[in-house]
Amino acid sequence: MTDTRPASPVLPEKQAWRALAALCIGFFMILLDQTVVAVATPQFQTELGASLNAVVWVTSIYLITFAVPLLVTGRLGDRYGQRNVYLVGMVIFTLSSLACGLAPGVEWLIVARALQGLGASILTPQTMSVINRIFARERRGAAMGIWGAVAGFASLAGPLLGGLITGTLGWQWIFFINIPFGVLSLVMVVKWVPSMPTVTRRVDGLSVLLSLLAVFGVVYAMQQGPKLHWPTWIWFVFLGGVVALLLFLRRQHTTGERGADPLVPLGIFHDRNFSIGAFSIATMGFAVASIALPMMIYLQDGLGMSAEKAGLMLVPTAVISGVLSPFVGRLADRVHPRVLSMIGFGAMTVAVGLLAAVMRDGVSVWWILVPVVLMGVGHGFIWSPNSATTMRDLPPQRLGAASGVYNTTRQVGSVIGAAAVGAAMQIGAARTSLGNAMGNAVIITACVLFLGFVSVSFFRSSSERASGSMAD
Repeated sequence: MTDTRPASPVLPEKQAWRALAALCIGFFMILLDQTVVAVATPQFQTELGASLNAVVWVTSIYLITFAVPLLVTGRLGDRYGQRNVYLVGMVIFTLSSLACGLAPGVEWLIVARALQGLGASILTPQTMSVINRIFARERRGAAMGIWGAVAGFASLAGPLLGGLITGTLGWQWIFFINIPFGVLSLVMVVKWVPSMPTVTRRVDGLSVLLSLLAVFGVVYAMQQGPKLHWPTWIWFVFLGGVVALLLFLRRQHTTGERGADPLVPLGIFHDRNFSIGAFSIATMGFAVASIALPMMIYLQDGLGMSAEKAGLMLVPTAVISGVLSPFVGRLADRVHPRVLSMIGFGAMTVAVGLLAAVMRDGVSVWWILVPVVLMGVGHGFIWSPNSATTMRDLPPQRLGAASGVYNTTRQVGSVIGAAAVGAAMQIGAARTSLGNAMGNAVIITACVLFLGFVSVSFFRSSSERASGSMAD
């Protein structure tokens, strides 16, 4: 019989940290897999006899199957229990990693990567939901600090491990390495993560279909449009996604009347901090996806650096972020939420603005280290405070849906960022020098991050929320 209690008990501190360690293994694997594969792309093309278009799809299909189901998979945790859904996602991710490593051809690899993205999509929202349910409210910032440190370390380890593994063991092992860690995470989650109370009503099936069509239409069009030079049919795919989104939102208003739960309870957007957090993390997703490529092109093609040296230029960002995140996470439990987030988004905005200024012909490469260091500060002050503030005051029965929305906005922001800056790079390269074009392209990113900075200035503390509610 389904447990209908309104909230699960907070775990004892020691057990909660053990559960977090189990979840972070899976979270690390997913983030690692988003970056490690890019390093092996030339090997895919050579050893599998694949065309450039085919190897591009090795990455593209993963991002599509990861982003599209997030609204649904977040809700599955509410319906069937976050622990159970996480285990299913990890099994799919681990087995598909084995299939990737055994792929005899690029077609097999693309299919296996699609399944891998689906597994990642199933387990990702559960991680954030469980953290918010097992830790006491005043300890969630500290937990999210560790979560943020894992993200920082994964962003550093991906390119470095990818190059090391591909160069020594072969590209297959960037997938095989997931298997022991996946098994370890399964064992640890079974042992340390408790079962969570679930909701009893079914989720509306038409809402699920509309959400899949909406996210797929927008993500596919934004991701493939620049590569295909925006043919007419891709605009129809995009418009179809927008129409499906409007129908989806309308459906959420009326689903309760039919005896089902909405896929996304629109009431979560009445929480001011959640709405702000979901928007601001989309701007951060935009930035993360849009900065690396122009930087790498500038460093390698513009300045003639090797791929290895260019990759090392980003190491300070990951190191500083990883060191700061646990410290900032603890502060997030005590400091006004807008303070830390404004420091983070302010640092990121200034950093990318400086990046646009120094990625110019004739400017010494060492000037890039200034914005690289600032970006590390920005990352360290954004991920854990933003997620902790966004989710802190939502009721437990809505955490799965909220986590799905939060992760979806981040992924959609990433897709739009990559498309927008990619288009700016192409236009700029046709009109000016390569170096100046890369600098001009990231001006867009700085403007988007400034919107994130402005939005987080409206975060409210718990006392302000309480006084606002009393005034209402």
